Amino acid sequence: MNEGMERTPLTRDFFDRPVLEVAPDLLGRILVRTTDAGPMELRLTEVEAYAGEIDPGSHAFRGRTARNSVMFGPPGHSYVYFTYGMWHCLNLVCGPEGRASGVLLRAGEIGIGAEQARKRRFSARNDRELAKGPARLATALDVDRALNGVDVVAGPQGPLSVLTGTPPPRDQVRSGPRTGVGGDGSHQPWRFWIDGDPTVSPYRAHVPRRRST
Repeated sequence: MNEGMERTPLTRDFFDRPVLEVAPDLLGRILVRTTDAGPMELRLTEVEAYAGEIDPGSHAFRGRTARNSVMFGPPGHSYVYFTYGMWHCLNLVCGPEGRASGVLLRAGEIGIGAEQARKRRFSARNDRELAKGPARLATALDVDRALNGVDVVAGPQGPLSVLTGTPPPRDQVRSGPRTGVGGDGSHQPWRFWIDGDPTVSPYRAHVPRRRST
């Protein structure tokens, strides 16, 4: 793939497919985050698929709410949620419209704009850890609920867009259980990552939260 092709923006048709097709196909793509301080670029190395109303692990499993309405489409938009009272996570919605599904962006390698990420992720021991995990990724890229519903295929002038990048060879793509997902949604091998990439986060099984008595 030549350099010109690598910089081609993904279209809505890319996202208007079943989530289990879109998720592994996002590996190696370039997420562009435009901030007031300048552009940032992240090569995606780890993602997780969530299949909406057929998926007990999905926010949309019990249907549409004010919180998850973006997940029902149209495809090619961002879904940002706040978790544990302190972290944001970034997802990309895929199609078809009317059926909720999305891909959680779990990890990546920041190239352009790494100096911005270091200021936000000052606890990172090295650049490989800047976006190693979904909350770290969102923090590094300055993603919060203000970006919920952004059209990522509207053009490079927007705050988020995705470029073709360089997808890895198929024999380098691995899959396994999703991190931190419990209950009936814990067993699907819907986490995808680039084998051997140092920015990929470690797998952690779900640990139920204790309720105070």
